[in-house]
Amino acid sequence: MRRERLAARVALARSTELHASMSAAIQQSLSKWFAQQSPASFGFCAPIRGEFDCIPLATQLISEGWQAAVAVSEHAAAPLMFRQWTPQSVMAADRHGIPVPQTEFVDAPAVLLIPLVAYDKFGFRLGYGGGYFDRTLAKYTTSGIKRVAIGVGFSLAEVETVLPHRHDQPMDLIVTESGIQTPIRSATSTSTRQS
Repeated sequence: MRRERLAARVALARSTELHASMSAAIQQSLSKWFAQQSPASFGFCAPIRGEFDCIPLATQLISEGWQAAVAVSEHAAAPLMFRQWTPQSVMAADRHGIPVPQTEFVDAPAVLLIPLVAYDKFGFRLGYGGGYFDRTLAKYTTSGIKRVAIGVGFSLAEVETVLPHRHDQPMDLIVTESGIQTPIRSATSTSTRQS
C-alpha cells in the first residue's frame, strides 16, 4: 500500500500543473480553517517526494500572527522535536535527508500539519513507516496536552483502511484538494486496529 500510494503521488508531482492546482485547493481549505482559529503555533514538514508544500501557507500564516515550527527527527524511535521556522531560516538536510531549519528548539506546536502517504475515513494515516508522528501525538496525549493533528495530502491517498495498529494515532481532520474531512469516530474504527 505504501509503495503504491507513494508511486501515485510521485506520478502526480510530475504533472506540475495538476499538482499545483490541487495544492492550491489544499492551501485554500487550510487557510480558511486557520482563519477561524486564534493565532498560536503550528508545525509542518518540508515537502519531500511530491508532498503538498506547506511553505507558502506557513509564510502566509506567519504574516497573520502565527508562529511556525518544523518537525525534526533527532533520534530513532523517539518523538519528534520542533525547530522554529521563518521564511529566512537557513535549512540543512537531517539524517533522513529532509530539510530542517538550523534554529533553536521550541515547544510542540498547538496544530500539527502531518503529511499523508495513505489515509482512511477513520482518520488513520500511513506515513513512511518510522512511527514518529504516532509517538509524538501519543506523548502529548499521555501528558494531557492536546495537539490538533491535521493530516494533509491528496485524495489519491485515500484507502478503505490503512490497517491501523493499536499504537497508531488518528488525525483530528484530513485535508485534501477535495476539502476538509472529519474522520468517523465509532466502535468500528476502534475495532479495526490490530495488536
